[in-house]
Amino acid sequence: MDPLDEVNPPTGAAGKGTTPRRGPEPGLPATPDGLTVSVATEEDWNHVVAWADGERWNVGRGDADLFLPTDPGGFFVGRMEGRPVSAMSVVNYSARYAFLGHYLVDPAFRGRGLGLATWQAAVPHARGRSLGLDATPARQDDYAKSGFVSYYDTVRHTGRPQRAGAPGPGAVPVTGEHLAAVLAYDRQYFPADRSDFVRRWLTAPGHVAYARLTDGRLTGYGVIRPASGAHRIGPLFAGTRDDAEALFDALTAHLGPAEEVSLDIPAPQKEAGALAIDRGLAAEFHTVRMYSGPVPANLAEQAFATTTLELG
Repeated sequence: MDPLDEVNPPTGAAGKGTTPRRGPEPGLPATPDGLTVSVATEEDWNHVVAWADGERWNVGRGDADLFLPTDPGGFFVGRMEGRPVSAMSVVNYSARYAFLGHYLVDPAFRGRGLGLATWQAAVPHARGRSLGLDATPARQDDYAKSGFVSYYDTVRHTGRPQRAGAPGPGAVPVTGEHLAAVLAYDRQYFPADRSDFVRRWLTAPGHVAYARLTDGRLTGYGVIRPASGAHRIGPLFAGTRDDAEALFDALTAHLGPAEEVSLDIPAPQKEAGALAIDRGLAAEFHTVRMYSGPVPANLAEQAFATTTLELG
């Protein structure tokens, strides 16, 4: 997800299959005076989480502990006089695919070129990989100038889930016996193998994970976690609406009547949007999934909810 910084990302020749431009714009310094960009520490990332919460990203509790080990060298902060003032993550998932997120600038330091300089320092970490991101609509054209191509919208739905009675049949808590099937199922919806991340995601404190079994075969899985605001559901990967409904109802069964849930739904998955509305949720805002470079075939746009906007 991109920031609300006042400085655009670098611009250059756009085109499908190109890599993001990495050099400075003519007349612009590569780094503003006093800014240094380096790999973030856990303490640094506490500042980034605070900025994200200030932008109402509704950060999941403990997300940083799960995100940082995915690619410890892929989380960057810019500092001025030792103070973190900007951030970006460029997480390498494989030799061919990476995902960009957490593109943020401290509100007190916007409009000074810090976002651009952080971009130029961090994006080379992808080293020629195809790169994905979720952009706000206002920044879509800026990313297009850097070689990113828009693929689909993702719509956040939020609200108090209406009860549908007992969860549908076949929804069971994920246990070790389901792990291999869950990892294989996840791989269908993501452009790279992220098994280590999924293992952490399934078992983290506060996370609740369910799988849907149909005739002994796994036909979907989902995870819900507490966040600074509404509980976040993600991923919700399912073969059919029946599978997704059973999982949604199981994941939300432990919530109190006043508690809200939030999930990010790819717009091409029409059944997911209908399910969210039927369960009492409403569209809140949308982002745009964009890629530079070729993306391996996957079912991401058919997910009933993506995992996160920060790491894909």
